[in-house]
Amino acid sequence: MANPKLQFSGHESFVCKHLWLKKGYDYLKDSKNFNSESSVVELGVGKNMVNSISFWLKSFGLIDEKNKPNEFANYIFSKRAGVDQYIENLGTVWLLHYKLVGTNKASIYNLFFNQFRKGRTDFTKEQFLSFIKRILDAEKLKGFNANTISSDISVFLRSYLKPQYKESKIDIEEDFSSLMIDLDLISSYKAENSEGKLVDWYHIENKIQVDLPPQIVLYSILDNQHYGKSISFTELLSGYDSPGSIFALNEDGLVSKIEQFSKKYKGVVFTESAGVRELQFKRAIDKYDVLNDYYKE
Repeated sequence: MANPKLQFSGHESFVCKHLWLKKGYDYLKDSKNFNSESSVVELGVGKNMVNSISFWLKSFGLIDEKNKPNEFANYIFSKRAGVDQYIENLGTVWLLHYKLVGTNKASIYNLFFNQFRKGRTDFTKEQFLSFIKRILDAEKLKGFNANTISSDISVFLRSYLKPQYKESKIDIEEDFSSLMIDLDLISSYKAENSEGKLVDWYHIENKIQVDLPPQIVLYSILDNQHYGKSISFTELLSGYDSPGSIFALNEDGLVSKIEQFSKKYKGVVFTESAGVRELQFKRAIDKYDVLNDYYKE
């Protein structure tokens, strides 16, 4: 399929830190403005970090183009009724990961989980960069330079990788504060490339994802505007913006999640006929009711 509008840069080379989303949300709910001269003092961070907080709020689908927090942001972060204001549940991190990929305000995440990693478990930064360049060339998209894309890839990798030991203690503390490293989606190792040079390689594989709550998977299906009342298992496993693609689920993992939530919710049926597996919704289910069930547990 054709790529939605591709967007790169904006993070100011900072990964999204664990408490940034809550900090930025509260700031905007107090009717304050990231462009205000006082934002640096009130948020207690540098100007580049203010810009980065604004970028990440948009990228995680928490605010609109006018910087107004939306229903989803209020559901998670509201001081009065937020279900996980300080992101203490790993399920919330999975949920935010889903939003980050699906929102496509930071296209590197969408491109990686929906396209680049299909058919490969190991890759180098250079291979990912070449892949994106080919997409930009194929779609005749101008205005993006290699340095911008390379910076995006670096931030992407630091977002998910548990840091290795470095000489700089500051760098390690910086990267351990990343919101998404506990998902354990990507690992790294050293190996030779095609030219015999020792380089960093990265590894991602589809897994059962034991710590991914089935309710978060069901929410992602109900939230997907392209799905109807019947969805093939193949589409759910490997389709664009599917739970299999976004959560890096293997076949057994996806079957397990579907079986768990179809037992819990009446009207959700997983069928197999003539070798074709299909998820069917016999009645309407509210996606926020599903999330409420997760947070009650």
